[in-house]
Amino acid sequence: MGRLTRGASRMGAARTFAPTEGACAQSTPARHAVVVLNPAAGRGTGARRREDLEALLAAEAATRRCPFAWRILETRAPGDAARLARAAAADGADLLVAAGGDGTLSEVVNGIAGSGVRLGIVPLGTGNDFARELGVHASLGRSVHTLIHGVPRRVDLGRAGDRWFINVAGCGFDAAVAARVNRGFRRLRGTTAYLAAVCLELCRLRPTGIAVAVDDRTIEMRGLLCAMANSPSYGGGMRIAPDARIDDGLLDVFLLAEAGRLEFLRAFPRVFRGAHVNHPKVTLLRARRVAVETASPLPVLIDGEVWGTTPMQCHVVPGAIEVMAPASADRTGPR
Repeated sequence: MGRLTRGASRMGAARTFAPTEGACAQSTPARHAVVVLNPAAGRGTGARRREDLEALLAAEAATRRCPFAWRILETRAPGDAARLARAAAADGADLLVAAGGDGTLSEVVNGIAGSGVRLGIVPLGTGNDFARELGVHASLGRSVHTLIHGVPRRVDLGRAGDRWFINVAGCGFDAAVAARVNRGFRRLRGTTAYLAAVCLELCRLRPTGIAVAVDDRTIEMRGLLCAMANSPSYGGGMRIAPDARIDDGLLDVFLLAEAGRLEFLRAFPRVFRGAHVNHPKVTLLRARRVAVETASPLPVLIDGEVWGTTPMQCHVVPGAIEVMAPASADRTGPR
């Protein structure tokens, strides 16, 4: 039997499982993991599952042949996940775990991309689009098992200006909806707030001139939406680019041309099935680099957060980060 040693404080306490002498080869380094936990993720799921997460980490670590140390740090405000992840990587952590939704994951990625530190995911949000594409199970037990017993997999990241993105960056209608949600509603939350924002923004729906430079060609159109997808879905299951892959070295570019409100409303539900791709107003392309200019400034959406306005430029960085994936998962990801 090994022994479990615990730090003195609950917040950020270091915990190390040390196996019995001789159980681990001397040449194998111990892993130091830092879990960045968003307690507000999944409408409070993060806070409710913290003790379960700690118990599962202890149980899984006890099955390793080599020492495994970890600590949990909680976020309190936007930007904390990136700051905590960056500091932990500089302090020697070799596995940074995002415990939350896609927003938390995106922040952690922005804290460690380019550092060589490996990424882990415990999906606790309401959407978890990237984790689903990677094959990380939604169950807490199975996702923790993947952290410790999974296999590292190289995946692409997108880069928009100085921001990394895991799922989608773009501009237009969806960014306007997100900006409306972020401004807040007095009594509405979650999906209800999102649908209310969709309805309000539909009343203001106006196409604008968009010029999209895709690698070596330029497309000009009057349109409603432009999105660059590293993974197939965002926003909790909207499969905006259903054939996008996280390891193909390309971005899938989605363009929506001018459409009326009624036509838009009829087509919108098809996005959740990826059945919108054959719509006559939809264009899908693939590219390594994309630049977008608009006749009037449009809000820019990067992994669900509004970051300034157009113009915008983005590109893909192939194999930018190594992430723990289930050992038995299809290496190309679930379809």
